[in-house]
Amino acid sequence: MAFRILLALTMLAGAFAVGSTSLADDDQNDAGEPLFNADGYRVDRYRSPTPSHLEGAEILDTASLAQALASPAPPLLIDVYNLTWREDRFVASQPHASLPGAIWLPNTGLGELSPEWQQYFLHHLTRLTRDDGQRMLVFLCRSDCWLSWNAARRALAHGFDHVGWYPHGVDGWEAAGQPLEAAEPAAPISALAGHDGP
Repeated sequence: MAFRILLALTMLAGAFAVGSTSLADDDQNDAGEPLFNADGYRVDRYRSPTPSHLEGAEILDTASLAQALASPAPPLLIDVYNLTWREDRFVASQPHASLPGAIWLPNTGLGELSPEWQQYFLHHLTRLTRDDGQRMLVFLCRSDCWLSWNAARRALAHGFDHVGWYPHGVDGWEAAGQPLEAAEPAAPISALAGHDGP
């Protein structure tokens, strides 16, 4: 009996050790570099499984987002899918479809943002919410995409209180039979001039 108890405790300890190793491995990329920066933003492997929560944000599934969009005070949709920025303009190799009415703020979901891209992000969020500070901002990208998680977290850090996150993104919306429409990136700001890449 004592042997069985000892064996069970040994196996349990081993399971905890494996779990700990697994969690540590999940915090680094293949080169052993951290996946998150000191401020807690994801900086690598953006297309990988995302968590089920984001402190301070409302998490929406497709049904709850569709319901919110049909309400008298629908949220503002913010798509943060990346797009090449070169020679003071956005360069698209193919069209980007998003949820109807979404405002596309490319590159603003990256973990590390230059001051210029940070300014672009805040300029548009401030412009969009100026007349209604209570209106919710819902961030999205693709499914299993940390860019929208980063962007929602960044908005919260900058004092935007009504923030939602739609982790299923464009893929999940389309898979549910919901419509998409062609999106154009929000207008660049003068601060981006002369800065290639995000």
